[in-house]
Amino acid sequence: MFKKLYLMLVLAAALACNASPSKPVYKPLGPNDLKPDEQQSVVLSYVAKLITDYNYKKVPLNDSVSSVIFDRYVKKLDENHNYLTQGDIKNFEQFRNILDDDIKAGNLNSVFYIFNIFQKRYNEYVNFSVAELNKNFDFTKNESYTYDRDSLPWAKSDAELHELWAKRVKYDLLNLKLTGKELAANKETLKKRYTNILSQSNKLSNQDVFQAFMDAFTEAIDPHTNYFNPSNAANFNIDMSRSLEGIGASLLSENEYVTIKNVTPGGPADKSKLVNADDRIVAVAQGKTGEWQDIVGWRIDNAIALIRGPKGTTVRLQLLAKSAPATAKPRVIELVREKIILKDISAKKDIRTYDSNGKKVRIGVISIPAFYLDFADYKAGNPNYKSTTRDVKLILDSLKKENVEGVVIDLRQNGGGSLMEAIELTGLFIKTGPVVQVRDARNQIEVDKDEDEDITYSGPLAVVVDRFSASASEIFSGAIQDYGRGLIVGTQTYGKGSVQNAIDLDKVITPSLKDKLMALAKPKTVATGSQNKFGQLNLTIAKFYRISGNSTQHKGVIPDVQFPSIIPLDKYGEDTEPSAMPFDVIAKTPFTSVGNFATVIPQLRKLHDERMNASQSYKYLLEDIQESKKQEAEKSITLNEAELKKQRDTDEQKAFDRNNLRRVALGLRPLKKGEAKPKNEDLDFLQKEAGQILTDYITLGNKTAAVNP
Repeated sequence: MFKKLYLMLVLAAALACNASPSKPVYKPLGPNDLKPDEQQSVVLSYVAKLITDYNYKKVPLNDSVSSVIFDRYVKKLDENHNYLTQGDIKNFEQFRNILDDDIKAGNLNSVFYIFNIFQKRYNEYVNFSVAELNKNFDFTKNESYTYDRDSLPWAKSDAELHELWAKRVKYDLLNLKLTGKELAANKETLKKRYTNILSQSNKLSNQDVFQAFMDAFTEAIDPHTNYFNPSNAANFNIDMSRSLEGIGASLLSENEYVTIKNVTPGGPADKSKLVNADDRIVAVAQGKTGEWQDIVGWRIDNAIALIRGPKGTTVRLQLLAKSAPATAKPRVIELVREKIILKDISAKKDIRTYDSNGKKVRIGVISIPAFYLDFADYKAGNPNYKSTTRDVKLILDSLKKENVEGVVIDLRQNGGGSLMEAIELTGLFIKTGPVVQVRDARNQIEVDKDEDEDITYSGPLAVVVDRFSASASEIFSGAIQDYGRGLIVGTQTYGKGSVQNAIDLDKVITPSLKDKLMALAKPKTVATGSQNKFGQLNLTIAKFYRISGNSTQHKGVIPDVQFPSIIPLDKYGEDTEPSAMPFDVIAKTPFTSVGNFATVIPQLRKLHDERMNASQSYKYLLEDIQESKKQEAEKSITLNEAELKKQRDTDEQKAFDRNNLRRVALGLRPLKKGEAKPKNEDLDFLQKEAGQILTDYITLGNKTAAVNP
């Protein structure tokens, strides 16, 4: 269905959007203002057309939506009310009800006008902070600094913001002073920090402005329709596939240099033996004869786009060692790009051993960070394509050989990913049958099934979830729960019950217009094949429903045995999103349960509650949740040195003592002051408890949830 719908979208968009939108008229505030380009104008109008015509949630672009977009855009720029004044906001109000018309026309004039005023204010206050360092500071005065201002009114004047920023600088200095360093050294540290912030601000491009506005626009329609500019689209697809094509090194920006922080084992950089962590890249060239491009001072995303590229292609780098002076002659290396599999963020296994009345019970734990799929390899027919299901199947096979008696699938913090992977992963635990229902914008319902009769693992199963388990995680855990195939433990999930389709805008924009835009484009550095040119739209096209008929939207999946939530349920979750779709129900699809936990769940809850009532770790968890709520409510901090030091010392000692109490409760030795925590220690109390609940089920002798043959 999704492949057909994708083709339909592409064709319809190509037919509907042939004409160029009106060119935006832009009146800059100053010579250094960022300006929109015609490509962004075209992308904006195309995205608007796709959203209004094909988004599952039918939302007309009108003045009401324009007002929401306006508020979201201003909030995205200055959420904490640190830079803009009431006068600025009053000035911006002229655009509140015209953004819908601008979007349809591809006119970004007002969007960039607002941003350039914001950036002007931003740079003013960073420069103000640098100048403020020349003053004397009295740390004995009883003052306070309000750092959380998002619920406060906008400042009435520049003078009010000056007072705020003077306190911000004083707070930054006081923080450094409490580390024991001299005031002069602290001022120099802050001057460098502020100067670097200013440097990063001046590296912002019109793509950053465009991305910020597109976020405000798309999220006003629904939380999961998103536009990604070319570099963000590349990163999104890397995250989805858990692979990339490049040299195998992670980069960051340090003191104007693009610096290598880590070298991926087995990648081209590693195999060359010529690249080291902390090497600085000063120039990049494509192929064996391409021209060198100096990248000192570049934004990190632009440098990455230049260094990444299709496997089999050559890239040359000029490198300076960490200790080499800037005037040293860089060494030149040549690397052939390869496909890099990101193993560190793939499914992983562990084995926990539990004591049940003197009997040792071994539980296998599989932690799955996302439902990833290398779609390009899959589509190309590569039998070794990277995917969640393939990785988990291998792990399950190895766990069976190690004679585990049960398996826990840990989906905490797993925000979802590939729908196909959610279906196929479910198929590892059931024979055949429906996994999820999908209703599209035409109200047509498709039932997606597991057709493979093989069962990789048929033993006792539990799935642990939390508030950040979303989308594909909810499809999998919901299906496991509906089939009675396994226990669900943890906290209520996120509640994302919508389907997105990734649309490569390079394939949507008509060839003639594309050629025109590329011809008009000024010469600039672009990716060498690792990025597209116009970005990507993730469009909400359908809604998920469980095989029981319940939507996962808003309500998510409710665990059979619930844990208290460390993540605030009132701050995170689909039901906290103003533009989210509502919960609803459709007809149940026929399926055959493979088990039923109804009789055993009350016993498991009772055993869990008894264990928690006697558990110091559980007590500390509840106290941590209350402490987190208390800290969340705090919005200001003292600028009196003696008071702040006393508060910090008390908090640090309390945290140190509580950490040792937690360690003792988990059977670990307490640490001494200044001692580093040993590596690979097991501090995951909730995962341990999930395994204990499954152990309870195994030792109860109740096999009501055994898989039917």
